Amino acid sequence: MVDVSRVQKELTECNRDREVSGVSIALHDGSTISHLTGTIAGPLGTPYEGGTFLIDIRLPGGYPFEPPKMQFITKVWHPNISSQSGAICLDILKDQWSPALTLKTALLSLQALLSAPAPDDPQDAVVAQQYLRDYSTFSATARYWTDAFAKSTSTGMEEKVQKLVEMGFPEDMVRSALKSVNGDENMALEKLCSG
Repeated sequence: MVDVSRVQKELTECNRDREVSGVSIALHDGSTISHLTGTIAGPLGTPYEGGTFLIDIRLPGGYPFEPPKMQFITKVWHPNISSQSGAICLDILKDQWSPALTLKTALLSLQALLSAPAPDDPQDAVVAQQYLRDYSTFSATARYWTDAFAKSTSTGMEEKVQKLVEMGFPEDMVRSALKSVNGDENMALEKLCSG
């Protein structure tokens, strides 16, 4: 069974300095502490700079003695992250996990992975080959994916908020729904309609 008090402490600790660390965690749907959503700011000086990346986090019953299950919700072009499923190749999420580690250290490790890919141990072989053989194309593609999937323009977001508010939904619920689905208007509407 998940150690609820530890997870609550970890959430508080992680979110305390989110402006500095660039990582934060929230309950995924507000109902269970074993399903969370992590947020990572794209590291400066990388093709991911300026992006906000969402991570699906599921805590197994044996947490913290078993590693959290994490995968990218936001599409990302990276050798160690599946461009199809968001699956992550990172040792601390597998055999190198230790109960001394926290969700915050795991998210910071993912942020570091964005800064320093390990193409010799890839999750996505196609991306890894491009990284090794044609770095400029890799970098341009990663930047394009960041712009397309990890950035939401504030004017575009405000238009989406306005449109959904005009449908009769409260603004705070609209903003929360849009944030939870990374700005996808249709998914936010579905979420608002379902409850």
